[in-house]
Amino acid sequence: MRDRPSVPTAQERWDNVMETPLTVMALVFLAGYAVRILGHHLPTALLDLCLALTFAAWAVFLVDYVVRVRLSGIGLLRFVRHHLLDTVVVVLPLLRPLRVVSVYDRVQRRRDKPRLSLYARVMAYGGMTAGLLGFAGALTVYHFEYTAPGATILTFGDSVWWACATLATVGYGDVTPVTPMGRLTAVGMMGVGLALLGAVTGSFSSWLIQAFTREDEKGPPGNSPGAS
Repeated sequence: MRDRPSVPTAQERWDNVMETPLTVMALVFLAGYAVRILGHHLPTALLDLCLALTFAAWAVFLVDYVVRVRLSGIGLLRFVRHHLLDTVVVVLPLLRPLRVVSVYDRVQRRRDKPRLSLYARVMAYGGMTAGLLGFAGALTVYHFEYTAPGATILTFGDSVWWACATLATVGYGDVTPVTPMGRLTAVGMMGVGLALLGAVTGSFSSWLIQAFTREDEKGPPGNSPGAS
């Protein structure tokens, strides 16, 4: 007797429905935030529109979070413990673009079989996370730094250079944040940079070891088991 196909739960149906809207809202939030920070000379009406879109995206994430808590049926505290990334994304606007990564993961897992190997997925997620957080972190630091007394980050290019050096854990020190919010952002990006570097480097090393092991097991031509 065949097993009946499993029926999606209410939370799974909600996740499927919200997959595209959350992706769009993540991009809208990042775009609106970028225009607000970089568009100093744009008309006030356009900047106000970007602010409204940013808050609208935030509201969508908040509504999604509340609905998912209700559908989980496990209570707020347990939900927070089991969905820490979603909680952080709602609280910290800097990390909202990470929703794109979680959606990408669901796309890769369609048909219950990821199309990328584990190591490739870790490296792909690491690259996506670094790019998204680097851009968002550069925007945040530039916003708080470029008008601060004694600031060394005076242009968005300076901020992007600083973000790349920080995520790579190089820390040249030629440009550094001087404001409390800029330094707080730096601490977060240092931690993320260390975690990403360790994950990507470890995955790449493991992939190389497995590849070399397979080559060694094959051996030179004519030495395979059973060859005369």
